[in-house]
Amino acid sequence: MSFKTFELNLYHLRPWLTFIAVVWLLGSLGLGWLVNSLLIIVGLILLTPILAFFGFRWWLQRNLVTDRCPVCEYEFTGLNKTQLQCPNCGEPLLVQQGHFQRFTPEGTIDVTAVEVPAQSLED
Repeated sequence: MSFKTFELNLYHLRPWLTFIAVVWLLGSLGLGWLVNSLLIIVGLILLTPILAFFGFRWWLQRNLVTDRCPVCEYEFTGLNKTQLQCPNCGEPLLVQQGHFQRFTPEGTIDVTAVEVPAQSLED
């Protein structure tokens, strides 16, 4: 093994050796609290996006509702406990307890029309 090969091997290890030397020096000087705080900050920076991703997925699973419009039977997705409009017919809807419900202002009477065949009226 030649000196150049040894030098090339150390070239790739140089950043790690420098990091270890700085950590050891700070630890021997009584600045271990600084090293610990830096490690905690690095750990938080690495863990926060992962925890946020899984937390957001959990929240979406609890609050995302897929149902059919009660007016036109068009299936679409909305967030629980919100007000939205059907993209197909434009009916204002409320999302409550995992289902879409028609949203009508106070005092509105909702009437369901029944089709009566013309022959039965003549009899």
